[in-house]
Parts: sequence; C-alpha cells; structure tokens
Amino acid sequence: MYALLFADAGLTTAEISSLFVIWSVVSFTAEIPSGAWADSWSRRRLYALGATLTALGYLSWTLWPAYPGFALGFVLWGLGGALGSGTLEALLYDSLDDPSTYARVAGRGGTVAILSMLVATLLATPAFLLGGYLLVGVVSTLVAFSAGVVALGFPPSSVSSSDDDQLGYVATLKAGLRHARGKAVRFALVPAALVPGFTALDEYIPLVTRAAGVPVAYAGLYFAVPALFMAVGSSLAGRWSTLGPRGLGVVLTVASVLLAAGGFSRHPAGMLPIGAAFGLLQFAIVLTETRLQEVTPSAVRSTVLSVSGFAGEVVAVGLYAFFGLGAAYASVPVLFALVGVPLLATAVVAASAR
Repeated sequence: MYALLFADAGLTTAEISSLFVIWSVVSFTAEIPSGAWADSWSRRRLYALGATLTALGYLSWTLWPAYPGFALGFVLWGLGGALGSGTLEALLYDSLDDPSTYARVAGRGGTVAILSMLVATLLATPAFLLGGYLLVGVVSTLVAFSAGVVALGFPPSSVSSSDDDQLGYVATLKAGLRHARGKAVRFALVPAALVPGFTALDEYIPLVTRAAGVPVAYAGLYFAVPALFMAVGSSLAGRWSTLGPRGLGVVLTVASVLLAAGGFSRHPAGMLPIGAAFGLLQFAIVLTETRLQEVTPSAVRSTVLSVSGFAGEVVAVGLYAFFGLGAAYASVPVLFALVGVPLLATAVVAASAR
C-alpha cells in the first residue's frame, strides 16, 4: 500500500516515480559489489543484514511520512535488496544435492512466498481499516526484520566458508565479471536480466486500481489478483523447466498482450489480464534464472546473478523514468499498457537466445 501512502501524503506521480528511481539507483549501484561480497564472505549473514536494512527502511516511512523519510526508506531498502539479490538464489542452488531440481524447488519456494504475500495483501485491508498506515507500517517492519533472523538459521554455503582456496573479494569480483562476459553465459544472462525488470510495474498497480475507481481500503484485494496468478506461474515453472527459447518467447508475447489489454480497460476487471500477465512473467523469471544458474560455477554464482540483477534494475529505472516523464502526457493506466511494447521486444530477444 506504500504507493497509496505516498499519494495520500501529497506526492505527485512524478514525485512517486522519483522515489522509485532512487530505490533502483541505490539497488543497482550496490548490486554487483554485494554479489562479490556474498561469494567471498557469508551468503546467509549477508542476506540477514539486507533484511534488517529493509526493515529499517519501512520504519523510516512509518515514523517520517514525508518525501525525505520516503527517500531514506528507499535508500535503506535499496541497499537491503542488493545484499539479498542473488545471494539467496545462490545459497539455494549450492545446497541442493541434485542441481537439476532447482527449477522445481525454486518454483515451489516462489509459490509459497507469493501466497504469503497474497495473505499479507488480503490482511492489509483490515489492518488499514483498524490502524491506518501506521499499523501497516509497523507490521511490515517486524516481518522484514524476522526474515533476517530466519536467514541466520540457514546452513552455511560451502563457498562462503573460510576454505583456503576461497577467492578474496577483488579476485571474486573480477572472476565473476569475466565469467559474465562469456558467450555461453551472455545468452542466458540477457533474458534473465530483462524479464525481472518488468516486475517493477507492480509499483503502479495501486495507482491503476485507483484510476479504475477502487477505494483505498480495497486496493489490497485487487492487488491480490496478480499475486495469485504469480503463485500459479511459479508453481508451473518447475514442470515446464525444459521449455525452449521459442516457447519462452511465446509466453512473454502473450504477457505483453494481456498487459496492454488490462491497462487500456480502465476498469477493475482489467486486473484479471494484468494478473495473468504477471503470472506469465513469474513463470519466465524462474526459467531464465534456472538457465543462468546452470552455466555459472559456484565460486562466482552470487556475483553473476548480481550482474543479472544489476541489468534488471536498469530496466526498472527505465520504467520509472517512463512513468515519471510520461505522466505529463498520459494517465497511469495508459502508460501501464504501453509497457507491453518493450515487453514484446523482450519476447523477441528471449526467443532468439541460443
């Protein structure tokens, strides 16, 4: 509900988009360095630290509901997200006895995560009615902090231990960047970077629902629709992990059409095609990430995944800038629908990958 919090605090669409840009700039600035840190230190401890910073970001919004407080919160969240990006995925992949099961396990884990988000989204409405943005902010802070505590209970990764053959930070960073430039990795890296960037659109879903006439108190119920579709998409990814590049291109093409249809509808029912588009995006995210994991060695896994995350954040910043600048010429739902064009271009790129 934070986009609505910002709007109700008096911020314009352009100002809200500028906050998203701050978030993404901080995220992609810290993305690759934090990946090398995870490979050369402790993935579970780094993830716990990132979750704590995210919790402090939510606390900033709660205690200082004005533009400076929102900006500080996004700086903290950006740093926290960067520390966790690629770290958890690498920790999971290297902990599996059979790496070929990654898509199934990651898909199942993603389903649980999204369904948990769905429950939280549904609870947002009664929480808002009971205690307003204050109660929502306090609960969000506590939940984010608890994620860091849980992460400390994970088993340590073999590459994040103090083994004698472990690379130092600088050597790890150089090795990871060198591996990311390899031909085999590039074909997996580009789709894995582009597709997640489009999930930045979920920041504007509350504004789309508002434009469709949905009251603030019920916005969480409509946001639950994409979450449900994403859970389905994540659960199906493990069963279709062998889907080839052309099949992935078809999936993203359908997602672009659904996205445009939902945005142009300007009706609450438009959340159904939008939700379906997000479900297909989640399906594609699991598959593209799995392929990138398969061609990446363990010692630099977090670093390479962070390169992918960095590129994804660049895509997100482009989307935020598009909404920020485009708000002077078109409504949020129309801008939302127009994003289907670059998503269609991404489908072409994904289909041509080898």
